[in-house]
This record gives sequence, structure tokens and C-alpha cells, in this order.
Amino acid sequence: MTSTTLPRSDLTPTLTGWIGGAGTPLLLIHGVGLRAEAWGPMLPHLTAHFRVTAVDLPGHGHSAPLPDGATLADFTDSSAQTLDTPTRVVGHSMGALIAMDLAARYPDRISAIAPLNAIFRRSAAALAAVQQRAAEIASGAQPDPGPTLDRWFGSDPSGLLKSAKEDCGNWLGTDAPNGYASAYRIFAYPDGTSDAALAQITCPALFITGADEPNSTPAMSHALAAHVPHGRAAILPDARHMMPMTHAKDVASHLYAFFQELTHADT
Repeated sequence: MTSTTLPRSDLTPTLTGWIGGAGTPLLLIHGVGLRAEAWGPMLPHLTAHFRVTAVDLPGHGHSAPLPDGATLADFTDSSAQTLDTPTRVVGHSMGALIAMDLAARYPDRISAIAPLNAIFRRSAAALAAVQQRAAEIASGAQPDPGPTLDRWFGSDPSGLLKSAKEDCGNWLGTDAPNGYASAYRIFAYPDGTSDAALAQITCPALFITGADEPNSTPAMSHALAAHVPHGRAAILPDARHMMPMTHAKDVASHLYAFFQELTHADT
């Protein structure tokens, strides 16, 4: 896969991102330690139908970091500045948390969301592991990305999985240190979006995860969908955490069908 570097545009004074395609606006928000290129395999499928913006989160890619002590709301507010019309939002991992927060707090700017590989009420062991990693990163250490990459792709992947693993290995930990630490702390300590915030999401929501995803599990996506008034879930067979890279066509097909259904409902 070896990712192609995407040309950037200035979306706000502090955020950069890639823009392409034409049609209904669609915002893509990546996960912790990644960047706009993480959406690369999906872009050909999406730009055929949508005006796509793939943002670099603060402190990631080419975007400036937020001040120390930033909260999820700060990351959400930063992404909200890129929206000038009701937009459909697809968020992956931490980007899924931001997508849900956008829908709850900026309902007039969001027409639909699709949180991918979203966490919700982790197990005690999973919560302890992610919080330990957050503490290591906050201390200034550079934790070995190997266990994370193995969890995402397996210990000895081949073909598409191998090249995706190499790309992610090149990205993890190369962002602004304080930006990465800030984002990981936010991802690690809330145990998913609160029930009250989920109840405030009034737009249609499609939660997608992989059947083989050990952390953002199918049960989590089903539970999230049950908490959102207009939520539903879809589970991709044989997919893990980085399904936007490894199962791009399948993810894009689910998104296109979901968004097309909304378009027909509005006409």
C-alpha cells in the first residue's frame, strides 16, 4: 500500500487537511497518531460522490497542536471550525469520539455521522492497558508501537495488511509530542461518549467496526447504536481496527448506501 503523501490546504489558521471530489460535503477525522493519509485507500471511492475533506487533527500531520491540557471539547471545537454548511462526518477511533461530540454539540452543522471502530465502556483490562500507555506517552517516553501494530494487523501480516502496518508504523509517534500525548490522554480516559451525550445525537448515525476488532468491539458498536435515537450498526467480517485502510471498499460501500438512503429520504 505504501501511502502517497497528500497535498494539504489550510482549513483554518491552525488546521490543515486534504480536499477533493465534488458534491455533498463529507469530513473525515482520523485516529490518534495518524493523519489524513490514513484515509488514502478510501478516497477514490468517496470522492466519486462527495466533496471530501480529510483533516489532520491538532498536533498530527501538518496541523498545529492545541495548548497543554486540551480536552475532547477542544478537539471538537477545532474540527467544527472547518464546517460552513451541514456536513456528514466519518470519524475513526478517536475521530469517532469527535464525530459523536460534534453531532451532540453542533447539531445544526452535522447532517449525519458514521463513527468507525468507536470505543464504549471498555473492559477493565482494556481500560487499564490504554491508560498505562497514555501515562507512558505523557512521561515523554516513546512506547514501542509494535504491540499496537500487532493488535491492529497481526504479528506477521502479508500483502495489504503488511503494507498498511508499515504505513502506520511510520506515522505513530512522529507527530508533535505534546499533540500526540494530549490526544492519547483524551482517548484513554473517557470510557466512551456519555449516555447523556449520545441521547443528544439526533442526526442519523451508522456505527461500523470489524468482526475481529479486539478493542472497539462489535458489541460496543451495537450498544452505541442502541443509545442513539437514529442509530444503527454494521459489522465487517474479517476486519480489525484499521479497516479504513485494509477494507476501504467495504467501508465505503456501507457509507455510500447509508448516505444515499438519507438523500432519498430528504427528496
